[in-house]
Amino acid sequence: MTVATKKLSFAEYLQYDDGTDTVYELVKGKLIPMSLGTGKHSGITKFLERGFDDAIAKIVENWTTQRFAVGVRSPRGGRWDTSRIPDIVALPIPQWESLANREAVIEFNEPPPLLVVEVVSKSTQTTDYRSKRSEYAVLEIPEYWIVDPLQDVITVCTLVEGFYDATEFRGEESIISLTFPELALTAAQVLGD
Repeated sequence: MTVATKKLSFAEYLQYDDGTDTVYELVKGKLIPMSLGTGKHSGITKFLERGFDDAIAKIVENWTTQRFAVGVRSPRGGRWDTSRIPDIVALPIPQWESLANREAVIEFNEPPPLLVVEVVSKSTQTTDYRSKRSEYAVLEIPEYWIVDPLQDVITVCTLVEGFYDATEFRGEESIISLTFPELALTAAQVLGD
């Protein structure tokens, strides 16, 4: 659903306040309200965030994962701006700390996050598989997970020469992540099956 307003610049988006608690993505200058999501959606993101945090502790990296807290400014054709808010973002702690006193949006001229995750819902299915996959590849995000409880599949997209190679994981298959090699999770565990 798109909010019926004039198109906004990125600067206007950062200042936008409609007096509600609604969180918006900016897509080609249009405000797109983010739905609250189902309990399963929230459960998946919390489970993954904990799993990533455990894997970070094992590999002793100075990284953090954040749920629904970091925007990623995204290039799109035309003159209107886009800024996505992934379900989970993994990034170095110094980069996270650099967002402390400004809008928590990773800009074009900043290093990309290490990994982003989108959990698919009926309303975001096409966007998660197509638009965001293209946008995140252009931003050179090394790894993009599409967690799809509707089709019981997790697609891990790994950046290779500017494009994503995708590997699907189902059921009891162990998920393979180049970013988190110590992650010991199956698709069924993540999807709550």
